[in-house]
Amino acid sequence: MATFESWVLLSVYILTFLIGLPANLLAIYAFIRKLSDKPTPTDILLLNLTASDLLFLLFLPLKMYEAASNMHWYLSQVLCSITCFIFFTTIYTSSLLLMAVSVDRYLAAAFPVTYRASRRVLHGIVGSVFIWLCSGAHCTIVFIIVHKGNENQTTPKTTCYSNFTDSQNDIILPTRLEFFLVIFMMPLLVCVFCYLKCIWILYSRPCIAKEKKQKAIGMALSTLAVFLICFLPYNISHLVGYSINHSPDWRNYTLLLSTLNTCLDPMIFYFSSNTYRNTTKLSFFKIASFRPRTTEAENLRCHLFLVH
Repeated sequence: MATFESWVLLSVYILTFLIGLPANLLAIYAFIRKLSDKPTPTDILLLNLTASDLLFLLFLPLKMYEAASNMHWYLSQVLCSITCFIFFTTIYTSSLLLMAVSVDRYLAAAFPVTYRASRRVLHGIVGSVFIWLCSGAHCTIVFIIVHKGNENQTTPKTTCYSNFTDSQNDIILPTRLEFFLVIFMMPLLVCVFCYLKCIWILYSRPCIAKEKKQKAIGMALSTLAVFLICFLPYNISHLVGYSINHSPDWRNYTLLLSTLNTCLDPMIFYFSSNTYRNTTKLSFFKIASFRPRTTEAENLRCHLFLVH
């Protein structure tokens, strides 16, 4: 009989999949279009963020299967380790990419002339590759944990990345603490600093339109919402788990919140990319059988913060 936890997990996974998949497909279509027309480093970073979300969503049906099986795993442990590796890697890739976008925005707002002269698409590519390697290298711990201690096991294991032994906890709990400090707290603090500085800079320049300032606030708030709603509870479970020497019982619910990241990221795309914003509006009007009204070209004076 399915438990309450299984039903909650399955319901949220399905909802996330149904909302996140079309939103991110629309986003990746918009960013691929933008690559053919003067792409910026931010476009590259957001394209990678979208790709990370889509990779997460492609593996989400396996987590649905686990939840539908009352948190039992009847597939191979190899597939379990691959699924968990993708699951966790994309979570931390997203947080690091959001940090990189915030740094790019800050530099564009604080040093508009010098940064514009030195800004290169290659910077976005190199940054994205480094972020994928960093998060992937951290999450290889999954393969060690899943297969450690199972060498002499005579009966098939029916759970995936849970019910850890003492020897597994000795490895995973300190590692999770390092995750909390290095690839969660650092991106969060950088994002808070960069967006607070960006908002202050933009509001101190009277030549920037009010609409631009509102978009800046919208982007900052949506980014912080992703960190506080999706990533913070899950990473707090790392800190708590290390302090009590075992994974807290409520950890699965915090991990569930992290899946909502794929639904909230399109909000960031909307505030940060004119291409995604226009593509979204066009798609909406097509669905509603309306013709979109043309708007005035945006004023490009005194800023790079929201222009692509």
